[in-house]
Amino acid sequence: MTIPAFSQDAPLFDRINTSAGVVEIHFVGHGSLMFKVNNFIIHIDPVRSSGSYDKLPKADLILVTHEHYDHLDTALIADLRKQETVLICNGKAAAQVKWAKSMKAGDKNVIDDIIVEAVPAYNILHMRALNQPFHPKGIGNGYVLTIGDKRFYLAGDTENTPEMKALKNIDVAFLPMNLPYTMTPEMVAEAARSFKPGILYPYHYGETNTDEIIKLLKGTEIEVRIRNLK
Repeated sequence: MTIPAFSQDAPLFDRINTSAGVVEIHFVGHGSLMFKVNNFIIHIDPVRSSGSYDKLPKADLILVTHEHYDHLDTALIADLRKQETVLICNGKAAAQVKWAKSMKAGDKNVIDDIIVEAVPAYNILHMRALNQPFHPKGIGNGYVLTIGDKRFYLAGDTENTPEMKALKNIDVAFLPMNLPYTMTPEMVAEAARSFKPGILYPYHYGETNTDEIIKLLKGTEIEVRIRNLK
């Protein structure tokens, strides 16, 4: 079912069935998410300005896509840390947290049977009427998580890059949708049509009209889910 624009009745979390168990996806806000699978807790870009963390559990795994203030909150990361917590970041974010593990595009880690792959996240300079992109190539990460038989793509701050369009077998994708930092609905739709995720969540979308992406992907097999991820 395709859900129209966000409403107060939208769920606080969704459930995705995998061969490793049910993955609960909690929508904190903006670019911040929490996954729970078999009591294993994954926080993605946890930032207090995104929403409340008061009732959320501490992390077993934290993923940070890049070092910008709305994706990296070192104080919150310290609060979410347990003795065994693993923190994976891009290089610039890892430099700000001594215990972080740095990953770059092409790297792969396995944490508690979850495969974590880092993929490129960047702006394409020629598409910007600027001297330099907000997110230069070679710095930020997206992540593909393989949990059982399902693959989850967390794009981070990026445009519809060739690497994104070449992704394979993505079941659930989170794609950012707010110019001038990331993508227009048209760019998101072009990318989604290329790699064909089963479920698409626009996120980090600010004031972008989410109805547009629903219209653009109408008639495809991609299920668009709108959640409170401004």
